[in-house]
Parts: sequence; C-alpha cells; structure tokens
Amino acid sequence: MNYGRSIMHRLKRVEGQIKGILNMMDAEKDCKEVVSQLSAVRSAIDKTIAVIVAENLSTCIREEMAAGKDTNQLLDEAIDLLIKSR
Repeated sequence: MNYGRSIMHRLKRVEGQIKGILNMMDAEKDCKEVVSQLSAVRSAIDKTIAVIVAENLSTCIREEMAAGKDTNQLLDEAIDLLIKSR
C-alpha cells in the first residue's frame, strides 16, 4: 500500500509532539500539561489509523468490485482493524 505524503506528514507531526512531551518531562512540567499533550498524540494516532484503514478499504473494495468479487470479507477485516486499534 502506498501511504502517501499526508499520512507520513501526520506521523512526522506526532513524532514532533512526542519529542516535545519528552522535553516537557525533562523540564518537569506539570502532569496536567503532559497528559494533555499525550492525549493529543493519542488522538492524532487514532485519526491516522482511521485514514489508513479508510483509504485501504476504499482501494480494495474498488478493486474487488471491478473484478466482480464479494467485498464482505474486506469490510469485516476493516472493522476488525478499527476495533483492534481502540
């Protein structure tokens, strides 16, 4: 699967957020600030997972439909991926 620049950009941003959190911890910032930033990272990762699953599902369904195949298994796999990511 080609993940594309937008997904890579999302993860680079998360990487920057994590580095910022580590710096906050080194500076002994208040736990509320650290937890708030950790929550933002978790949200960003959750959204990235959703984008990856959605884009993959869309591509796979189009390919399967063009080949005249059943797409139910693909839908089940996508749902499983989303459930496991939570």
